[in-house]
Amino acid sequence: MARDLAAAERFYAAVLGWEFRRTSFGEGFSVGFRDGAPVAGIGAMAGRLGLPVAWTPYFAVEDADLTAARIKERGATMAVGPLAFGTGRAGLAADPAGAAFGFWEGEVIPDWTVGREGAPAWLELRTRDAFAAAIFYGEVLGWAGRRPGCCTVSYEYDRVVLRHGRDSVARISAGALEEDPDPQVRPRWHVHFSVPDLEEAVEEANRLGGRAASPVAASGVSRSITLADADGALFTVVARQDAPG
Repeated sequence: MARDLAAAERFYAAVLGWEFRRTSFGEGFSVGFRDGAPVAGIGAMAGRLGLPVAWTPYFAVEDADLTAARIKERGATMAVGPLAFGTGRAGLAADPAGAAFGFWEGEVIPDWTVGREGAPAWLELRTRDAFAAAIFYGEVLGWAGRRPGCCTVSYEYDRVVLRHGRDSVARISAGALEEDPDPQVRPRWHVHFSVPDLEEAVEEANRLGGRAASPVAASGVSRSITLADADGALFTVVARQDAPG
């Protein structure tokens, strides 16, 4: 959610190399593409809805009203909706630990590649209790159900991994135990975008009014850093690197 669509497009085109296209959702919404694949949507709705500028994951559901009822039944919060939007209906909620997420009933953009092998984007929830979070999202969103096409959930190395077929589409990690209001340590969904060059992405973000919001983290296969855009929306960029040997 952004305040100024044109400004957001300029920022993410420079930092992440995206191209933007309008969709059937109207003039206030566009989808960012990388190498022809849809990555994420930006809607100029933050000001109109009185919400902060932020990246938020939206999960596809079959019935928005039923999802909203499940959310409230399980002690979570419905913030917005479900509301009619474009060709479907959307809602915005917060789970029992306070992490914001959305849900969407309706047509999904074809060839959406979040989480698939080589995808330009993926999701991670950092929260206090990964097991409790997995139960909440499983019950609310129908994960690990028996109908065709459902996701599977497994517990691996102190984290919960959500898979659709052979693809890992999201993970839930425990450990955000602090009570500090800093959004870096409070439970939240982290949206990760891949970039070819980490330093170039940071340089472009700084040039356009953004900033680094974390130190660079390195593993054997990638380097990453959390950035804030010019309006403060947090996202993580990841540059893959070959493992030694």
